This record gives sequence, C-alpha cells and structure tokens, in this order.
Amino acid sequence: MLTALDGVYGDRADAVRVAGRSASYEELLGAARAVAADVAGAKAFAMTATASLETVAAAVGGLLAGVPFVPLPPDAGPAEREHILRDSGAEVVEVDFARRSDRTGPPAAPEDPALVLYTSGTTGAPKGVVLTGAALAADLDALAGAWQWSAEDTLVHGLPLFHVHGLVLGVLGPLRTGSRLVHTGRPTPQAYSQAHGSLYFGVPTVWSRIAAEPEAAGALSGARLLVSGSAALPAPVFRDLERLTGLRPVERYGMTETLITISGRAGGEVRPGTVGTPLPGIRTRIAAEPGAGIGELQLTGPTLFAGYLGRPEATAAAYTEDGWFRTGDIAAVDEADGVHRIVGRASIDMIKTGGYRVGAGEIENALLDHPAVSEAAVVGVPDADLGQRIVAFVVAQGVTGEELTDFVAAHLSVHKRPREVRFVAAVPRNAMGKPQKKLLLTGEYGPQAG
Repeated sequence: MLTALDGVYGDRADAVRVAGRSASYEELLGAARAVAADVAGAKAFAMTATASLETVAAAVGGLLAGVPFVPLPPDAGPAEREHILRDSGAEVVEVDFARRSDRTGPPAAPEDPALVLYTSGTTGAPKGVVLTGAALAADLDALAGAWQWSAEDTLVHGLPLFHVHGLVLGVLGPLRTGSRLVHTGRPTPQAYSQAHGSLYFGVPTVWSRIAAEPEAAGALSGARLLVSGSAALPAPVFRDLERLTGLRPVERYGMTETLITISGRAGGEVRPGTVGTPLPGIRTRIAAEPGAGIGELQLTGPTLFAGYLGRPEATAAAYTEDGWFRTGDIAAVDEADGVHRIVGRASIDMIKTGGYRVGAGEIENALLDHPAVSEAAVVGVPDADLGQRIVAFVVAQGVTGEELTDFVAAHLSVHKRPREVRFVAAVPRNAMGKPQKKLLLTGEYGPQAG
C-alpha cells in the first residue's frame, strides 16, 4: 500500500514536510511502527487529526497494524467527539513522533478496514464510513494515472487531515506514488506560493483566495497541475487561475463513501464547470426521468466503501436494487465525450461550504438544544468565497444570532456554525410537518420576526 516506505524510491531528509517539520521515510516508518505497536489488537484507534507529522504517523501506523484509524476533527465539539468515539469504539492514543520501533507483523489484508471517516448525513448524527485498504489503493493508483502523478512530483496542500481530500489523497497518495509531500499547515496564498510544488491540491475556497492575490497565484505558474475538489469551482475562479498561472485547473468528483470516481486528466481538455470522466474501473449512470437530461448520479467500482459502521440498513439504502451506489447528486453527461457535470444536490439539506460537506439536520439539532430556540431550519446559500454559506432560520426569543452561532460552534465542529442567523416568526411546513426550506430561500414565506 505505502510503496514509498518499502524503499522503492530511496530516502531523503525532507520526504514529508508538515507545518514546517520534515521527516525522511525512515523516520516516518520508525514512528509509525511505534504507533502500530501501541494499537495492535485494538478494535480501532483515534487521535485528533491536526496538521502534523504525528497524524501522518498515526495513519501509517494503523495500516501497518491492520487497525482502523479514526481521525478526529480538531475543531469537533464535545458532543461530536463523544459520538464518534462511542460509535466507533476507538481507543484514543497519543502519538510521539520521536518514538521509534522496529515492530514488524503480517500485513493487513486488502479487504480489512483501514480508515473510518465520519461524514454528516442530512439528518441525525455523523455516520462512520468504512474504507478498506483495497479501495484506497485502487483509487490512488487510478488518480496517479489520471494526473500523471509520480515520484518526480512535489505535492503541496494545506487541507485538513480528517477527510478524504487531505488525508487519503494528500497524505497516503504521496506515500504510494513516492512524491514529496509539503503540507503548508494552513492553505494560505502565501504558503502555497512559497512551496515550489509541481502538483497542488485545493478546495474552491483556497483557489478563490489565491486568485484574489495575483502575486501569489503567479508563483504557481511553474507547477505542472492544479487540482480542485470537494465542491464546484466557480467559473470566474477557474478563469482567473488560468490567466494568472497559465494552468487550467483540473476538477474531480468524489464522496467519502466512494473516494474519487471521476476526474479531469492531466494533459487533457479541461472545461470549467465539469469534473471529467470516470476513472478506470468506475462505471457511472444517470437515473433520469425520460427527457430530463439530468438525474441522480449512480456508480459502481472498486473504490466504494465497505459500508456505514454498525448501520446495515443505512448501507443497504445507499444502493439501488441492482447494486449501484446512489450519490444523491444530480449530474449530466456530455454524450459526445462522456464528460460529467455535477448540477446540484438531490436534497437541499446537504451543504458544501469551504470544501466541507455539512448536513443541515445536525446543525438544526444543535440549535434546538438551545433553550431559547423553538424551531430551526438550516440551508446553504451561494457564496463567492465558501461555495455555500450556512444560514440558519430560527424561531427564538431572548437570544442573539451571535450567541446561537457560538453555541453551535461549541457543540459541533467550528466549520459547521451558521455564518448568518435569520429570525422568523415560524418555519413553513408541509402537511407532513417537514420544513419547506425553498420558501425560506426565496423569501416567499411571511415576514421575519422583529
């Protein structure tokens, strides 16, 4: 799985650099073996996944020990953290990168769980997505081919290490391809411009901020490839990046449950607003009504998850009767070249903000925990910087919007806090009692509360 650590690509003192700290493959392997010795035999283990060499060692150590790693978001509130640990049964570990071990053991079977990543659904608490070593390897090998990703590259990114984008692609990817990794700690325009990479990963928020600083963007002109994912890249940002760097950013599509399944290709035609074609081994189809042209994207292939941890009914519901995964995203496919375009979310309750996928129901539940709130409806509205910003419509008395925002941030991950709170007299509902959020978004329903 981790080819670079097998000595295939030799060693170098700065093979992995995270937030200003560097390590060789030998140093990383020694630290990871110490983690593996600590967690051997555990059901699963967890740690707060900061941007650090310790997080990298934990991810590698789990693979060496054959024990699933559960990365905890650094900004997770106590309720979210408690849920993840209770649901996964993971033991919390402390990692000291200076520790070394020569532990060796039988390699994990490809079909064994390697990671459990928690993702927000549209309702309820986050679900644990079980990813196997085989799925991870299949995806990284497919992306290496699509992006011409090799040991000659230096990958630069500053993404969180508790999601597929930052952890799987951004950490395990370099360790499989042998490319040097530079994690900037934070994905600032200045940090990216000073990293001198050949391959850069970012979410639309990162790219929009870089495009807003021409000098920083210009410094990326020596790169080979810019990759954007986790949300749609606005066409103006695409055009600005092309003008400032001379590079047309490649977009790709994926989910925690499927890993990356569709992507543009290095050296291929890239068009704004499209995510390319399926990776090798991936098949897609559009479940559309006759004449609609667009419909739910469904897919199958070797990168799909092993299921939701402890939730067989939710796992079964995620698939069609004939075994295709339901993405919940609406897409269209160009008949001429098979290029895919993601149109939107089948449900209004999934919000993509700053590269994160956030379930509205989880935020609504947090708001309703506040004693002053009697009703809450959360939506995502278009935002030039974040892609979507989280807006909460609430019925409440004796509390300010700022207080409610802080309340949510204290209970959930900070990135799940509402960016705006609007007070209303009531939340419109249909005959079944479900909130009619489109009426809130269009302003067709009643006055705001005074």
